[in-house]
Amino acid sequence: MGFRGQSFKMLVLALLVSGGVASGAVAAMQARGAMEERELGPGGTARPDAHIAYGNDPMQAVDLYLPPNRAGNRAGNAAPPPIAVFVHGGGWSRGNLSMVASKPEYFARAGWAFASIGYRLVPNATVEQEAADVGAALQRLRAEAAARGYDGNRILLFGHSAGAHLVSLVGTDPQYAGDAFGAIRGIIPIDGAAYDVPRQLASAGQFMLQRTYIPAFGSDVARQRALSPTSHVGAPDAPDWLFLYDAERADAVDQAELLAGGLRRDGARVATLAMHFPERQVLARHRRINVDFGTPDYAGNDLVAAMMARVAAGN
Repeated sequence: MGFRGQSFKMLVLALLVSGGVASGAVAAMQARGAMEERELGPGGTARPDAHIAYGNDPMQAVDLYLPPNRAGNRAGNAAPPPIAVFVHGGGWSRGNLSMVASKPEYFARAGWAFASIGYRLVPNATVEQEAADVGAALQRLRAEAAARGYDGNRILLFGHSAGAHLVSLVGTDPQYAGDAFGAIRGIIPIDGAAYDVPRQLASAGQFMLQRTYIPAFGSDVARQRALSPTSHVGAPDAPDWLFLYDAERADAVDQAELLAGGLRRDGARVATLAMHFPERQVLARHRRINVDFGTPDYAGNDLVAAMMARVAAGN
């Protein structure tokens, strides 16, 4: 078990001894800690073809996975494949680029390249810097495209949880991606709940507020608005969006429909899918909607495939 897992369990034990947390809250915290630990390693068998730094911090790196017909043989006459780029979650303060489950294999089967972005984390970086890291990673991936054998002008960008917020911010506020912004042809936010940050903070419980949202977004409402994708809707935006979210998670439903509605009104192509899972615990569903992405029974597969076809066609 890593340092974070040990610290989490020590915190739970201390709170139990002091009587400072009700048993239900402790159970929720234990479930969250277990979920985070399970997400830290890849669930698939693929290993990266390249580990590419895009900054000086060790967290500023990208794992690149190439489809079998591209790895080691990039001189063919076939058109280079598009690339899917994933941004992990973890409450803006946890996680790493290995949290990809079986996503590399899923895109490899379709003949796509795949990349997973690592980024600096709160409290060592701000959310603004995290979004800038995502943008800088996209720029580096575009610069590597010709040599690595994929098309850096056809990018499908997607992310889970905090990563869903970051990809949505990068896809609505061009300052972060710079000249890579126009290469983002589609975005898939997965079970995010912070597209309108002040609205989410106003309704969040104290545990999530103090543990996750305040450390990330602070108490300055003007800053919270600036970090809200809903504040930046309006041309230019990424042209094609697919929101996947837990049908039973009220804040995810509310936030996804809010951003999706704004994007639709401003002319973007938008699809949404409220997904159902058998687990009763919200954190278990929140994990499953991510790690099951691309598996045979995943309810979003048809919509994801349709977006991939549009990105591949350059639409």
